[in-house]
Formats: sequence, structure tokens, C-alpha cells
Amino acid sequence: MILGDREIFEAIKRKEIIIEPFDEKRLNSNSYNLRLYNQMYLVEDEVLDMKKPSKVKEIIIPEEGYTLLPGNLYLGRTLEYTRTECYVPLLEGRSSIGRLGIFIHATAGFGDVGFSGYWTLEISVVKPVIIYPEIEICQIYYHEVKGCEKKYCGKYQNNNEIQVSGIYRELTNC
Repeated sequence: MILGDREIFEAIKRKEIIIEPFDEKRLNSNSYNLRLYNQMYLVEDEVLDMKKPSKVKEIIIPEEGYTLLPGNLYLGRTLEYTRTECYVPLLEGRSSIGRLGIFIHATAGFGDVGFSGYWTLEISVVKPVIIYPEIEICQIYYHEVKGCEKKYCGKYQNNNEIQVSGIYRELTNC
């Protein structure tokens, strides 16, 4: 079952869901709008190698905007820190963002019970698009989960910055 606005708000009051900073105006009927931080990475590698960390160039998104170009992979992060203790968090792009041809994740919209940190966004675009810092770029929503004993404690836990793929750690430590 997906939590509605009242349940999300009550879970926040009980500290079962943490969203910092929280603004009740961004609470929707069954989700909460998260904003884009003003820092991004442009992945510079022409060929991505799963056994190596990606080479990136830092971008600071100015107030007047920054143009994203097709054919590039950008990594951004949410301005908001989130944590859940007993719900499965999921992330989706807002429909207004999608209608501009902006994708906010390739496949990483599914979170784990116990995740704590900022969400890294795998951003790509269909056409050139000017983006702005702190735009409400995506929405987080929550599912109830039953029978969960393990909480997330993986490589992206408690992050405070944009995360490149960490799969190289799995492949080189076999």
C-alpha cells in the first residue's frame, strides 16, 4: 500500500520518515516533491568501465540556469536528506519534468528500508534543456512493507554527496 499525504505527515511526526528540510507545501496527495541540489557531475568517460569509478567533472548550477545536452550522463542529487525506518521509498520524476524530456533515473528509483542519505539522480535529456538549482525535480513516495528484518547498510548509506556507481567495488573485491 502506498502512503497518502496524511500517513506521510504522521510518519514524519513519528520520525519513521525523515525529510530535511521539510516543507508541508511540497507534500502531495501521495508523495513529496524533492528539489535538485545546485551541484552536478558530468560523467566524462566515453566508455564506462564497470570495474573502474567514473571520471566526472563538477558543475555548479548557477541561478540563471545550466543547459543539459542529450547524449550526456549527469549525476545530481536531491537537496533534501531522507531516511526511512519502516517503509520502502521510491523515487519518480515529476510529470512536468518528464514532459520536458528529462529523465531523473535510469533504474535507480527503488530504495530500501533503512536508507539514509541524499538521492543520487541519473539525469539524461532528450533535447537541450535549461535547468535551475532547487527546482522540484522528482517526488518520493512510500510503500508499507511486511516481514522486513534487514535494513539497508550498503555502499550508498549515509552519503552526503553525489555518488558515482560503486559497482567497481563489488567486481574488484571478488
